[in-house]
Amino acid sequence: MIRERGKVSIVGAGPGDPELITLKAIRAIENAEVVLYDYLVNKELLGYCKPDCQIVYVGKKNKQHTYPQEEINKMLIEFGLSGKKIARLKGGDPFVFGRGAEEILGLQEHDIEFEVIPGITAGVAVPGAAGIPVTLRNVASSVAFFTGHQCENHKTEIQWDKIAVGIDTLVFYMGVTQSPRIVRNLMANGRKPETPVAMIRWGTLPEQEVMKGTLENIVAKMEQYDFKPPAIFIVGEVVAYSEQLSPLINQMAKTEI
Repeated sequence: MIRERGKVSIVGAGPGDPELITLKAIRAIENAEVVLYDYLVNKELLGYCKPDCQIVYVGKKNKQHTYPQEEINKMLIEFGLSGKKIARLKGGDPFVFGRGAEEILGLQEHDIEFEVIPGITAGVAVPGAAGIPVTLRNVASSVAFFTGHQCENHKTEIQWDKIAVGIDTLVFYMGVTQSPRIVRNLMANGRKPETPVAMIRWGTLPEQEVMKGTLENIVAKMEQYDFKPPAIFIVGEVVAYSEQLSPLINQMAKTEI
């Protein structure tokens, strides 16, 4: 008997805190015969897997890739063609710097059924957990999200002259390694050196660390404290409001540098 083709659930696992995941995402994990999960997925979520579920780590960590993206796409296709139910767990949301669309295009070529289960993206949740609202009436009415990694395709490179002063709040994913370049380009294109900024590591988790400063001094502070990835980098006047909001919001132990 030929087994029917499987189904792949592209699942957003949220920003880190295992409670910040949707009920629909949990159901997809519970029903899966195979789970492929990324580096930033909280491993506590694997506790929802069935005892006989095949669990595969396919994470990418600071240029250390367990599998290249092409191989991950191939695995999803092979599992799908074998008739299995697969949960592809991604940190945050699959469509926000998560390569979810790339994986879906491969599945579509082979007529493999799929679904997308959105997740809470780190660009909103992580600042919020640190008491930083990405928008605030009379302070910031615009916010934009970027990847700190310089893209090899120049067509998608950030247009620094347009974003430096044209958007109130800038949120950079994977911003630690590229922070000197980010800071340099923003100030060179008109963003004030005294603009408040924050770097948040392991956001929403008990080990969360928050480093605050200005565009002018944040790189030196990061070097002083040897601040490591993974982290979200927030630029904008909203950062200053964390002094008032953070004590009201944070209920877990946090470290501020």
